[in-house]
Amino acid sequence: MSLILALVMGGIVGWLASIVMRTDAQQGIFLNIIVGCLGSLLGKWLYGLVSGRGSDGLGLRDGIDLPSVGVAFAGAIVLLAIVNLLRRGSLR
Repeated sequence: MSLILALVMGGIVGWLASIVMRTDAQQGIFLNIIVGCLGSLLGKWLYGLVSGRGSDGLGLRDGIDLPSVGVAFAGAIVLLAIVNLLRRGSLR
């Protein structure tokens, strides 16, 4: 059940991040799910580096809460910014 929940939340987070980064017209639902899930991992990793706590907490095993979704959203935006920078040469 947690895998399905992770995919649904990844799709929502990826979709919201693609709207913010204005790449929504280029992405379908599967790419939104991938961006959301990978962005969540990236955000969790970056949060661990900044906070010095490693990757403790902020995962789906702790349940869905606002900080977890915020970190996933920020990671998805960073991931889309990196992809835009490599693809077009601008953050957009």
